[in-house]
Parts: sequence; structure tokens; C-alpha cells
Amino acid sequence: MVSFELNDEERMVQQVAHEFAKKEIRPVAAYYDEHEEVPYDVIKKAAAIGFGISTEGSLLEGGSALIPSILAEELSWGCAGIALAINSSGLAAAAISATGTQEQREKWLAAIASDANEVHLGAMCLTEPDAGSDVANIQTTAVRDGDEYVLNGEKQFITNGNIADVHVVFATEDRSKGWGGLGAYVVPRGTPGLEDGTTWKKMGIRASHTANVVFNECRVPVGNKLGGPPSASGRGGGPGALGALMMLERTRPVVGAYALGIGRAAYEYALDYAKQRVQFGKPIIKNQAVSFMLADMAMAVDSARLMVWRAAWMGGANVPYLSAEGSMAKCFASDMAMKVTVDALQVLGGQGYMREHPVEKWVRDAKIFQIFEGTNQIQRLVIGRALEALPPRG
Repeated sequence: MVSFELNDEERMVQQVAHEFAKKEIRPVAAYYDEHEEVPYDVIKKAAAIGFGISTEGSLLEGGSALIPSILAEELSWGCAGIALAINSSGLAAAAISATGTQEQREKWLAAIASDANEVHLGAMCLTEPDAGSDVANIQTTAVRDGDEYVLNGEKQFITNGNIADVHVVFATEDRSKGWGGLGAYVVPRGTPGLEDGTTWKKMGIRASHTANVVFNECRVPVGNKLGGPPSASGRGGGPGALGALMMLERTRPVVGAYALGIGRAAYEYALDYAKQRVQFGKPIIKNQAVSFMLADMAMAVDSARLMVWRAAWMGGANVPYLSAEGSMAKCFASDMAMKVTVDALQVLGGQGYMREHPVEKWVRDAKIFQIFEGTNQIQRLVIGRALEALPPRG
């Protein structure tokens, strides 16, 4: 028998996260959107109740596979930018967990784990000016020089770029080896040659810090290469950068869950407004044109949640994404969030266009989820290739 009921642990996390979003995030969401500041105080409060990156490298390590997606949805329901700030070290943690040695995991995951007193951040430095979706075109280089690697290049649109305690940098050691020539290197803040690039002012998710990171003859010990350097025989070095990149497929359902939280927030707000707004002597929800829009929004939100939860369960159970179900969840949920927020604004009419209501912010926040962690066009390419590789059905 299939059950869609949350267990006690999942329901507890959902309730605690929702209350936190309601009491700690929503009241300050407009401020951080307006001022584009990192919400350090909110991150500390979240860490105090166990939200954020643990020293084991993931949200609430050891719990249900659904919990990271449940948490992302509820926090993003409060504010996607603040939710991303709370969990912004997740991709760096995923790379460290996927490819680091046991010693590296213990050292570097602890370095990006926040607590109630102090915020520590990680940044995954992958995207470049000429290597967005085309990750194989990474131009940042890592050249071994004795007991050090020397990094040169520039990374673009990096969450927590330059303010992170730990930067996980993808660079190429040997371009002739293609993917096999990529490595991932840990660069702590304050390392000579780690330089500030542009800090970007964004359309949405403004509480999440985004900047370029420049590496100018930046030297790190060979031990900072995740997985360790290869031996003299050429063997070793852990699963490599490709292993970390493949790990990202398992994080895509969580990205979808952030988008889900935005879409759900907009739908709920529009529903409440439509019940209260009276025109021509009756609430506007009684007009079929409005009620049909809300019906479509409700179906879309629920459908996205089912896709996100399925993909999250598959990742936790190590069920292969043979049809690229992780990409499906991210793509569908982010497309849903964009459409639902725009439709919610339409339900509010002129009021929705004004900043006195949060809907216009949700429209701005939703857009990025169709772009980052792989554009939705790339997700469709991934899905199409996965479908092409499926054996014939019969």
C-alpha cells in the first residue's frame, strides 16, 4: 500500500519550519529584499534549532530523505532569498561530502557549519563567464607546483562568493582529459590570491549574496584538493570533480522544493484575497474566470510537490534517476512557480503590482529557479537524453 502521509519526524520538521518561517522570516523578508543584506541574525536563529548545514554535511543528516525538501519548501514559503541564505552552504557541503576524504569531510564541513553564535558559510565555485550550462568549458586552471596547487581564473554568480569561509573551486588540471581533468579544490577565506569580484544586484532572492570570485596566482596546499592528489602511479585522488557534479542531480529536488514554497505562498495569498475582495456585490472567487485560475494554481502546486517528493525519495533510496526524475522535479516546480506567481498577481490586479503586497516579490524571486542549477532548457535536454537511453517498452 502506498501512503502519502508524513511520518512523525517529517511532520515535526514541517511544523517547526513553518512556524519559524511565519514568525522569523516573513516579518523581515521585505527589509532584506529592499536592502540586499545577508540575514546573519536569521541564519543564527535557524542554526539554533538545527536548520542549516550540519557537521555531517547535509540538512538534518540521517533523517528522512524527504526532510530537506520539506524544510526548503517551508522556509521558502517565508522568503526564498532568506531560505537560500540559511541553506546556502549546501552545494559546497554536497561537493565535500561526495568527493572528500574522511579527514577532509571532518575538517571542511565543520568549517561551514553555523551555530547560534556564529555564522560560517560555504561557496561552490563552478559557473564562469564562459562556462554556465557548458560546464566542460571551465577555464579556471589548477597547476601543481611542488606541495601546492596554483589556481588562476574567475568564477561568476557565486552564492556567498567572497564572504564564504570556504570556497570549493572547480578547475582543470589537464584539459586534454576532458571531464577527467577537472578537480575540486578547497580555498579558505583569506588565502592570498583569492580576490573579490563584482557583487551583483539582483532582480530577486536579494537576501542571498551573489558575487564573482577571482583567483590570481592563488596557492593552496595539495591536501586541499578534494579526494587528495593522485599518487605517483596516477591512481587515487578520490572520485574526482565529476563525482561532485553528478551529486548535483540529487540536490535538484531540493531546488524544486524552494520553487514550490514560492508558488504555494503566492497561491495561498491569491486564494485568501479572492475570498475577501468584493466586486459587483460578491467576492471575486465566485467569478468563474478567477476560480478557474485558482483551481489551476492549486493543481500545479500539488503536482509539483508530488514530483519533488518522488525524486527526493528516489535519491534517498538510491533508486537511479533513469528518466532524470531529479531534473523533472526541478524543471516542473520552477516553471510552476513562475506561472503561479504571475497568475496570483493577476488575481490581485493593480494591488498585486504594488510593493505593499508580497506577490510582486514572489514573481521576482521565482524567476531565478528557472535559471540556476541548470536552466530549464538544459533540464529538458537532460530529460530528453535520459528518455532516449531507455530500453524499448513491451
